[in-house]
Amino acid sequence: MKAASPATFRPTWQQALGHGLYLGALSAVAGVTAALMVTLAWPDGGGPPGWAFAAVFTVPLLLGAILGVMAGRRTGVEVGARGIRTSSVFGEGVAPWHRVVDLRAERRGRRTVVAVYLDSGTSVQLHAPYSGGLFAADPQFELKVFALSHLWRSHRFGGLPS
Repeated sequence: MKAASPATFRPTWQQALGHGLYLGALSAVAGVTAALMVTLAWPDGGGPPGWAFAAVFTVPLLLGAILGVMAGRRTGVEVGARGIRTSSVFGEGVAPWHRVVDLRAERRGRRTVVAVYLDSGTSVQLHAPYSGGLFAADPQFELKVFALSHLWRSHRFGGLPS
């Protein structure tokens, strides 16, 4: 019998865009702060041209949005017969089914995330699905948590139902 294809959960495009805009805004603030410091240290008090400030603010913001959407497509969770595999831009991890003790949605900061508790006593926060305010909202979050819970219970108590 063929194994079922793995279920994949990724951040929505709004979540990826919001994350990118957040990182881009942080970079833009750092750039504008650096530009202001350069302006104060500029000889003769003239400073750089006005368009430089607009570029220092706009370029990191747009670059952050683009990189956020691209990174959001690499970040996610794949649930299959072997367990839960997480992937992100910085690395990957696997939690086999026999090590998973509990799986539940929890409030962490301003987000509701899925936490997986392992037999070692540690918990792992999944990269997706999650839900929060503004760009972080996921209208199908409850359905995704239900699907994850169903898959975990099915593997824990004897395989997928027919």
